[in-house]
Amino acid sequence: MKKILACLAFLLSFSLMMGQDPSDTENETQQPKQKNLSIIPLPVIAYNPTNAWMFGLAPGASWFMGDPERTSISSGLGTVIYTTNKQWIITAKTNMFLDGDSWNLLGDWRFFITSQPTFGLGSGPQSAKPVGSGIEYEDGLLSATIPVSQMMEFNYFRFHETVLKRIQDTRFFAGVGYHLDIHSKIQDNLLDLDTVPPVITSHYSYQTVKALSTDGYTLSGISLNALYDSRDNAINPYSGRYAFVNIRINPEFLGSDKRSSILWLEYRDYLHLNKDRPRHLIGFWTYGWFVTSGSVPFLDLPSVGWDQFGRSGRAYTQGRIRGEDLMYGEIEYRFPLQREKDLLGGVVFINGTTASNREGGIDLFDYLDYGYGLGLRVMINKKSRANLAVDFAWGKYGASGFYLGMNEVF
Repeated sequence: MKKILACLAFLLSFSLMMGQDPSDTENETQQPKQKNLSIIPLPVIAYNPTNAWMFGLAPGASWFMGDPERTSISSGLGTVIYTTNKQWIITAKTNMFLDGDSWNLLGDWRFFITSQPTFGLGSGPQSAKPVGSGIEYEDGLLSATIPVSQMMEFNYFRFHETVLKRIQDTRFFAGVGYHLDIHSKIQDNLLDLDTVPPVITSHYSYQTVKALSTDGYTLSGISLNALYDSRDNAINPYSGRYAFVNIRINPEFLGSDKRSSILWLEYRDYLHLNKDRPRHLIGFWTYGWFVTSGSVPFLDLPSVGWDQFGRSGRAYTQGRIRGEDLMYGEIEYRFPLQREKDLLGGVVFINGTTASNREGGIDLFDYLDYGYGLGLRVMINKKSRANLAVDFAWGKYGASGFYLGMNEVF
């Protein structure tokens, strides 16, 4: 804990120095020139159970692609991280608005050389998750529940781009996207087919039942999208609403191993508690993620922490809760820590996730896995409202996490 606090103190001081707004500088003798682009090269020195110690950069940027009076702020987040578990995590995620918000462009690029524990399909305790549904190693006998995490190693490449056109002068957008996910060099460390009885993992069981490869797979498809976004600031909203619908179709002729379709439904809202302090609010976030047809590979199934910006499921490791259907909800209370200024803020949050296991007889809402925690916010750029976010979270089954990032979670 002392090491984490020391690292945190360093990051706070560095981010305040790099992200300082020129308009806040004392003894300024002349009006500073307004800058359109703000870049904060946040260093990463952090720790979590999945990645162990992480070192690298997580730059954040914000800019306007048109007249700020009629154009929403655009943002980008990236990471170049190496971990003591010999993992590489490289990402670039963007949310861009063209002049007058005529177009909204969403990007999500990732390349991982990584390892992650998986815990089977469905929410709830491991004792409720049969692993070998449909896999017989002797007549009428199925593999037993695995009571521990199932470590997997793999490479992952993602390329997601969505283009949305604004509908006249409304805040509605509609458009299309292309999405490519490639998992390769998969190593299922716990799998052992040579023992009696064999140790059959959730990944091997699911992939075998669906007649999919266990070594690697590709999911490639197009999407139809509808968006409503009236937020005053996508980086750190004080008001407005956000609703997003994405139906993704993955045909074999575009490169998918098997055809499938996936539905994403998302909604966010913000309730003000003090009209004089817009930072004092309650935020609501919920999404549903469903396999609507066909066979989706195991690591591409809906799972917590795999939303565009990887913010859901604080307390749990990425992919800790996975299923063919998944619903997530979160409430966060945000408040200023200073009487008049907005430099420092705090948050308290609670989230819940439920997921299904269709083969294993676990339905949505049979189990709810919750997380809760608190965090500190440091506004390092008043113009863009960019925040340095530090969160501590706890959940069920001994789950916990320490999170360091840019901007609000939602």
